[in-house]
Amino acid sequence: MIEYLAETGSTNADLLERVRQGERVSEGNWLVADRQLAGKGRQGRTWFDGAGNFMGSTVVKVRESDPPPASLALVAGLAVYETVVAMVSEPGALALKWPNDLLLRGAKLAGILLEREGDAIVVGIGVNLGKAPDLPDRETIALSALGPAPDRNQFATSLARQLDTELDRWRTFGLPPMIRRWELAAHALGTELRVQPPGEDVLLGAFAGLDESGALQLRLPDGEVKVIHAGDVMLAREEG
Repeated sequence: MIEYLAETGSTNADLLERVRQGERVSEGNWLVADRQLAGKGRQGRTWFDGAGNFMGSTVVKVRESDPPPASLALVAGLAVYETVVAMVSEPGALALKWPNDLLLRGAKLAGILLEREGDAIVVGIGVNLGKAPDLPDRETIALSALGPAPDRNQFATSLARQLDTELDRWRTFGLPPMIRRWELAAHALGTELRVQPPGEDVLLGAFAGLDESGALQLRLPDGEVKVIHAGDVMLAREEG
């Protein structure tokens, strides 16, 4: 079920509050807003709410038999990628970037934010369908750069269906096949990255794939491969 709102502070915050208040929020239900007045991205960044873009959140209920919950960022990324790739004339121009961005022609097209409350993980997704924000630290793009922007409601329906499919694969087959699919959809091995782990100095290195847990592997200039479990990642050619 998809519930559409004309305006709200944040669809993630709305779902988190419903969970905290003990409301029954079923997995597979979505909140999608025309406007978000207090939306946010990773590390507290303001979330752009351009009219006609997709801004929505859903809940995943963590089960004991599930793979590690942190890997849901990769699951959501694949869902967004598979939804978008069917709508563009340049599928080769799309690439996932760890941990939760989708790039088009090297510019940010979509982002994902996961927040947890008990056994519920709220997955927030934003996709630039019709308009891209002007950001000081990175290049952005919208799907309208390739042609007519997709209808927001049709996009929401397709994305909800694809995330259901990816969650079923994640639970049925585990991490290894999902990681292989994610790597195939990502920018090329050897892509130069700039990584800012929390509380650490900036690292420059080359993308060396993901490890068995879904963490980023960064090959440093001296040949050492460093495993990154959290951090801000940008293509080295981006400003920031």
